[in-house]
Amino acid sequence: MAGSMTGFGRASVLKDGREISVELKSVNHRYLDIGFRMPKHIGFLEDEIRRTLSTRLSRGHVDVFVIYRNMRNDARRVELDKALLCAYLDAARGASAEFGLTDDMTLTAALRLPNVTEIIEADEDRGAVTEVMTIALNAACDELIAMRRAEGDRLCCDLRQRLDAVMSLCNCIAERAPGVTEAYRTRLNERIASVLAEVEIDRARLATEIAIFADRANIDEELVRLSSHVAAAHQLLASDDAVGRKLDFIVQEMNREFNTIGSKANDSSITALVIDAKAEIEKIREQVQNLE
Repeated sequence: MAGSMTGFGRASVLKDGREISVELKSVNHRYLDIGFRMPKHIGFLEDEIRRTLSTRLSRGHVDVFVIYRNMRNDARRVELDKALLCAYLDAARGASAEFGLTDDMTLTAALRLPNVTEIIEADEDRGAVTEVMTIALNAACDELIAMRRAEGDRLCCDLRQRLDAVMSLCNCIAERAPGVTEAYRTRLNERIASVLAEVEIDRARLATEIAIFADRANIDEELVRLSSHVAAAHQLLASDDAVGRKLDFIVQEMNREFNTIGSKANDSSITALVIDAKAEIEKIREQVQNLE
């Protein structure tokens, strides 16, 4: 069954002192569009994340949030600027001798002096980080897909009901259509009779005029195509493939058929039914935009 493009997934993995949390949020989009929010020093993961998501998702705008913590003992080191520390100490001794001050400098105080120490992040083991990220990403993606599928089930149920409503309106139009020509015949006869009461009517020409109107007002082909479109839409909704684009095309074709029926009908009852059908189709179109 077709899935929605709206969903959320999250997973965290801790392995060998490395912890990665991945969050995925997706909304509808014509294509697969991926946005990233992650620390710069693990930006090398972006290509792998993009490849993984492209194999599991076909459409939707997906925001990817990655949080990384390296809790290993070798994750960072402290570097001491010995030359700068020596300069500080020399200045302290000079001030002590010149002004008679007590030198109370301790190691702890020295290490707190500006720029004496610097914390250096160790180079990441890209293979190990990618391995942890892949596990977390796939788990988050599983949750996202499950949520998208659940939402898709709800959308498909609603779409089926609306397609059935459209088919019901088509049947009402089909029942009304044969009476349109007969009503036209009656109106035409009454008009001619009132205007030309004393003149003999050319019955052959009248029959030709009615036949031309019947041909122009005939909507059998449109109704057949609409029935076919509704059946095709139901079939797509039962598919496990990504069907959003195909359904969007079918909805456009259905709308075009109803426009033709409305222009041909020349009947207020059919026009009202066409308006109701187009309202349902617009609701279907809005829902289809959310299907993958």
